[in-house]
Amino acid sequence: MTQSPRKKPEELRSHRWYGIKDLRAFGHRSRTAQMGYHRSDYAGKPVIAIINTWSDINPCHSHFKQRVEEVKRGIWQAGGFPVEMPAISLSEPFQKPTTMLYRNLLAMECEELLRSYPTDGCVLMGGCDKTTPALIMGAISMNLPAIFMPAGPMLRGDYNGEFLGSGSDTWKYWAELRAGNITEQDWQNVEDGIARSPGHCMTMGTASTMTSAAEALGLTLPGAASIPAPDSRHAQMATLTGKRIVDMVWEDLKPSDILTAASFDNAVTTVLALGGSTNSIVHLIAMARRAGIDLDIERFDALARKTPVLANLRPSGKYLMEDFFYAGGLRAFLTQLGGLLDFTQRTCNGRTLGENVEGAKVFNADVIRPLDNPVVAGDGLAVLKGNLAPGGAVIKPAAMEPQLRKHKGPAVVFKDYNDMAARIDDEALPVTKDSVIVLQSAGPQGAPGMPEWGQLPIPKKLLVQGVRDMLRISDARMSGTSYGACVLHVTPESHVGGPLALVRDGDIIELDVDARRIDMLVSDEELAQRKAVWKQPAPKFTRGYGVLYLKHIQQADTGCDFDFLETEKAQAEQGGEPEIH
Repeated sequence: MTQSPRKKPEELRSHRWYGIKDLRAFGHRSRTAQMGYHRSDYAGKPVIAIINTWSDINPCHSHFKQRVEEVKRGIWQAGGFPVEMPAISLSEPFQKPTTMLYRNLLAMECEELLRSYPTDGCVLMGGCDKTTPALIMGAISMNLPAIFMPAGPMLRGDYNGEFLGSGSDTWKYWAELRAGNITEQDWQNVEDGIARSPGHCMTMGTASTMTSAAEALGLTLPGAASIPAPDSRHAQMATLTGKRIVDMVWEDLKPSDILTAASFDNAVTTVLALGGSTNSIVHLIAMARRAGIDLDIERFDALARKTPVLANLRPSGKYLMEDFFYAGGLRAFLTQLGGLLDFTQRTCNGRTLGENVEGAKVFNADVIRPLDNPVVAGDGLAVLKGNLAPGGAVIKPAAMEPQLRKHKGPAVVFKDYNDMAARIDDEALPVTKDSVIVLQSAGPQGAPGMPEWGQLPIPKKLLVQGVRDMLRISDARMSGTSYGACVLHVTPESHVGGPLALVRDGDIIELDVDARRIDMLVSDEELAQRKAVWKQPAPKFTRGYGVLYLKHIQQADTGCDFDFLETEKAQAEQGGEPEIH
């Protein structure tokens, strides 16, 4: 909704670069002319930064070369001046040890691009898992008018006439291959058909979870998160996004005007009702803390207890994001949640969330369920505590075999990922279906970067017996496309001396999801003796960005942001945005 401009051209931030009659502004204007632009292209107009996370190594964003031109078209049509600014891409399938190691780097890059250049507002182009929270974190900290343009999910995969879901079916068929139930040719056919268009994962993994959360927060155009990447309506959305950001600059509509405790509750509730990724906890907490909002893991658990899972989407359900879009998409989905959401919250188009979803309809009630026919009645996520995780841990009950919700068994401990890879399929490994597999040194500092190792493999000798789920525990994350009885984000992590570091083979570990407990049945005295002889491992980095990371990274329960970037601390030390000369 376009409103009458509140700002005057001389009040634009970019006026400090372009509009002043001095030598520095002469240099800015002459160098802009060097690129072929006439003064009439930008004079007195909002300069819009397009933070584009395209790269040749990011298949999720392979259509962004075209989409950025469509965003520019909208900006030009609305009377703005578009400036594309490439940023680090964070390609989930390729970057090692994990894109999570670099989420905060992209957040810093986004913030500093916006701070150091003549930008009045920004379009954030992302979607591959960590790009969404990273871009939004940077934009929140800079607090210029900002709108997020989601990459959109890829099309459904195809294998022997069946639909494939990225990630979820990878794990499924990999287990069947290891068990000897499919051939190498079958596996090759899965590989060839599982990812067949631009766009991010089409399951309800971290990518769709976070773009949906961004829409629920009010940071995208209505319906933007659900459109498949190859759909022509996605290109239309890109142009409309470009148009809208120009009006947002004139209206001075910033993230701080949109983001509230209630809007974050809306985002958390949406994630829970979607059966969304456990990674959302880390990302939404970090985003909220950038906005000065005290969101914690206990709030996730409180909302999870009363929020049913209504989206019948893999890995918790049956369908894929393409089906979700045809069934009505996120707008229709949000209407099903009724009183669980605060529809009065403001969004980036100037309207309320309620106004944005008004009139949306569900066209397939098996994909988007009503409240009286949920996929799961509650507990889309659950936060566990106990002597194994005094700072908390996370599990996704909707994606695990129900008999494991309450389980007790002996630990089989792997000291790190390499140890697990070397021994997990050893026939001599003393493991049964009742054992509890424990992985240490997989957290923010221990791995480093808290990779998605948490869906620990089931030993081959158990796979051939038909075992497809068992209790697994780590201080890692797991892919939002993953499933199973996996206890994740154990805090404090083992690398810094958390109780997970003290677990030994044979220790009895007890899980009770309903009681929200995860404990090892070892006496306090024994744990104290083990802690007394424990030695912290050497740092994983000795130079570069890694040293900065290890010095300032926080634990999972507070979002894994850098301590110096959170709003309260950063504002106290910096006093807000510095004057640029």
